[in-house]
Amino acid sequence: MPNPTPTGHPKSGLAVGILATAGIASSLTQTMVAPLIPQLPEIFSTSPDNTAWIITATLLAAAVVMPISGRLGDMFGKRRMILILAIPLILGGIICALAPNVTVMIIGRALQGFGSGMIPLGIAMLRDLVDKAHLPAAIATVSATLGVGGAIGLPLSAALIEFSSWRVLFFFGSAITVVVAALILKFIPAIPTIGAKTRFDWLGAVGLAIGLIALMLGVSKGSTWGWASPLVLSLLIGAVIVFLLWGVWELRTSAPLVDLRTAAIPRVLLTNIASIFVGFGMYSSSLVMPQILQMPTEAGYGLGQGVLAAGLWMAPAGLMMLFLSPVGGRLTSAKGPKFTLVLGIFIMSAGYAVGQIGMGSLWGLLITSLVINSGVALAYGAMPAIIMGAVPRSETGAANGFNTLMRSLGTTSGAAVIGLVLAQMTTDFHGTVLPSEAGFHMTLWLGAGISLLAGLIALGIPALAKPTPEKI
Repeated sequence: MPNPTPTGHPKSGLAVGILATAGIASSLTQTMVAPLIPQLPEIFSTSPDNTAWIITATLLAAAVVMPISGRLGDMFGKRRMILILAIPLILGGIICALAPNVTVMIIGRALQGFGSGMIPLGIAMLRDLVDKAHLPAAIATVSATLGVGGAIGLPLSAALIEFSSWRVLFFFGSAITVVVAALILKFIPAIPTIGAKTRFDWLGAVGLAIGLIALMLGVSKGSTWGWASPLVLSLLIGAVIVFLLWGVWELRTSAPLVDLRTAAIPRVLLTNIASIFVGFGMYSSSLVMPQILQMPTEAGYGLGQGVLAAGLWMAPAGLMMLFLSPVGGRLTSAKGPKFTLVLGIFIMSAGYAVGQIGMGSLWGLLITSLVINSGVALAYGAMPAIIMGAVPRSETGAANGFNTLMRSLGTTSGAAVIGLVLAQMTTDFHGTVLPSEAGFHMTLWLGAGISLLAGLIALGIPALAKPTPEKI
């Protein structure tokens, strides 16, 4: 039986706004701890290696939850799953706010990581709520919340830390999520699931979780533990073995967690591969720009800004994603999502080239970040549109979760590679080791090259075949 298409409910605009707010709440939670990182060892009287797990735990939880929650959303309802994911996001914030030690803080941040599944579920839900004509703009708007949350989170958290208590920061994040959950309960309708599998692939979920934890842990801790250390090598080799076994299982089971045959469709496969490199390219700027802004001017290439000022200089770039999302949606409607994706990626690459000149001044760095994030806005809005146009409606949540996971793998890889480059290319500044100017230039060229590679991959994405009734 063909699936019903959205009728363009008069309140669909409200639904898009609420889901975008949910995305901001989720991404805000991920970025708001950044200004607090240098203070964490002193706050909890422990080593920087221990407090680094506060970030790693969130990363691991997010990686595991995204594909699993997507499949559960397809089975039991995306609205229901978003509300379920809001619970650990709220509880995690409260636990962090009350944390007496680093162990409790790590547990709270891991719970908050589960909230990352809200964004791909919200994007997938749009297919059920918004008519086809307005769907590209809606997807682009909700996708843009990844950048908006970061733009708001950095200066907001810096201000709360500077003028209040760091514990207020986490209470504030939980309060926002409570409001979002209430709005979803009140205004977002529950859409019946159609054609979803009736049996959940528990073995596939456990296998994927083990493989992802081993991979993400090995990649994120490689520079700290040593890339050639037995532990890191064991994690990476173990991840490969687990993923191979997991793939065999997924192909044989009748109700897979991730339909690998659908994932192997060239349009889906190439989009997911491009997503890894887009995530890498996007993260290059978000890691490098704040460091240059806060580097002392006496170093000769730093801009001498405090944490709050640096966050405010970065905020316009994130907000640019929100302002450009309707433009990206209209461009997708007129030219197709592949055109928008390729254009966005090449704009990102151009932005990094601009950064080679602009990194020496505040306004130059602002222009660089605006150009890069303009490209990110177009690319991030187009990728879900490509995925949803190529998979059955019953696979929307799982496919979007998997695509978001690919982006997360890209950002994690980007953090590891860029961290390694900056750690190797250093300079001595009055007895303190700092990343060198040449190191920052190298990372910008790396961002440009990776983005260019993503664009070339995206050019190979085949045109969309004539949709079947199931995919309309």
